Amino acid sequence: MADSKPWLTDMPSAEEQRHAPATMRNRDAIVDVLRAILPDRGTILEIASGTGEHAVYFGNAFPDLIIQPSDPDPECRQSIAVWTSREAVPNILAPLPLDAQAARWDIGKVAAILCINMVHISPWESSIGLMEKAGTLLDPGAPLYLYGPYLRDDVETAPGNMAFERSLKSRGLRWGLRDVADMDALAANNGFRRESLIEMPANNLSLVYRKI
Repeated sequence: MADSKPWLTDMPSAEEQRHAPATMRNRDAIVDVLRAILPDRGTILEIASGTGEHAVYFGNAFPDLIIQPSDPDPECRQSIAVWTSREAVPNILAPLPLDAQAARWDIGKVAAILCINMVHISPWESSIGLMEKAGTLLDPGAPLYLYGPYLRDDVETAPGNMAFERSLKSRGLRWGLRDVADMDALAANNGFRRESLIEMPANNLSLVYRKI
C-alpha cells in the first residue's frame, strides 16, 4: 500500500528539504525494474517528482543518464533542488514546473518518462494529460514507466489498498486507485502498448509501456 502521508517535514532544515518515507522502501525495487527498461544514454523525465529523493537516487544509480525532475508544486521543486545540491549529484537537472493537466510541457524529446505514485493522488484528467504528452515526447520504442497501487479485475485487491482507497476518497473525491485495464486503454489511445506488469513491494505494481 502506498503511504497515506506522502512526506514528512520534521527533519531539521531551514530550506524545506522534504522526506517521503516510502522512498526508502521502494527505491531499490524500482531501480531493479528501471535497469531492464531504460536506455544507456539520454534524458529521463520524471513527472511529479515530489520530494526529489527518487530523482537523486536514480541519478546515482544511472550516472550515464540525465535525470530531469519536475513538479507543479513550488515547495516540491525547492525540496528537489535542496536534495540535489546536498547530495551533489551532477547528472540531475534543475526541476521543471510541469503539470500533467497543463495544455503543454515546455520540454523537448526525452528518452523515457517515469511517474511514481501520482496517478492515484490526482484526478483522472492528470493521467489523461500524462499519457497525451508522453505520446508526443517519446519516440517509438521509448518506455513510459508507472509505479503505484492499481486495481485489477482478475486479482483481489489487498485490504490495505482498499483502506488506502477510502483514505484517498476522503481527501479528494476525484482521487483514487485506477484500474490497470483503464490505464491500458488510455495508453493505447495515445500510441502505447503495455510491455509488462511487475509485482512490487507492499501491493504496488510497475506498469511498463512502450511507444509504438
